[in-house]
Amino acid sequence: MHTAENLNLKVPDLNTLRRGGKLSLSRALSLLEQSPEKSLSLLNDCYHAPCAHVVGVTGPPGVGKSTLLSELIKVYRAGGRTVGVIAVDPSSKRSGGAFLGDRVRFSTDPEDQGVFVRSMAARERLGGLADLTIAAMVLMRAVFDIVLIETVGVGQSETDVSGVADTVVFCVQPGSGDSLQFMKAGIAEIPHIALVTKADMGKTAERAKADLRGALSLASDGPNEWAVKILTLSASDKTGFDEFTKAIDLHYDWLNGQGRLSAQRKDQARQWLKEAIRELYGKQGLSFLEQEGFSLDLVDGVSPFELLSRIQKELVISKHLAC
Repeated sequence: MHTAENLNLKVPDLNTLRRGGKLSLSRALSLLEQSPEKSLSLLNDCYHAPCAHVVGVTGPPGVGKSTLLSELIKVYRAGGRTVGVIAVDPSSKRSGGAFLGDRVRFSTDPEDQGVFVRSMAARERLGGLADLTIAAMVLMRAVFDIVLIETVGVGQSETDVSGVADTVVFCVQPGSGDSLQFMKAGIAEIPHIALVTKADMGKTAERAKADLRGALSLASDGPNEWAVKILTLSASDKTGFDEFTKAIDLHYDWLNGQGRLSAQRKDQARQWLKEAIRELYGKQGLSFLEQEGFSLDLVDGVSPFELLSRIQKELVISKHLAC
């Protein structure tokens, strides 16, 4: 296996990452995948310097997520906003890598330094995301104006996106019955925007919108919560994008206006930390840490990546002393 040393990859600092364009970001992401411990300093800096609004797009296979994002990239670039994209693909059974390539999934100008697309393999994750999605998002969030994350589209288990995105968009295809199936799976609790794609299907799309409104009403929140926007859009006809992008911006303004954005991101970081510990140390890991007095609270100035590194080092020391 290639290591960061034999690939001679140097860890950039945040300023270099922001000035270096696609090449610098691509190298940083490669280093992150191959040697996460070497990326710790950069991850910490990026975590504390977010710039982007992170938008997660989820929904069943075939609903048109990739087509939607392709058009959305064009809209944002036309408006002068820079865009980072993380596209989570099914894993190749042969290589274990992403089955679809960046160029196959999206048509973007390779010379445009204002848009960057990265494909990641879902591997064995059932939540619609790849293992490194959160770390990659943190890097992109410190560089771009908008970060778009497309989930793999695996069915009824795609709620992980709520742990990485500021705004979650749930897509439904007219006439497919997906809305009711996804409501049963708990998806109703995560979207901030519910989007009926292929609105050019006319009455079928309007019926899907009505069904979706009824299903989402079962999971409605209190009066002080965000009211889910239910919209229709057609990528082929290029209609509905103005209303859609306005709804995305409105939710981001609502988060900032309510002072909830930082709190939501902190909750997401804490949840990522717990999941990382669970994967490293098994089901008993969190209980052991609590018994030993390890704090998982993210105090100001400490990133979840830094805290995880501290915990790993302290556990090694504790184990050594116990022996």
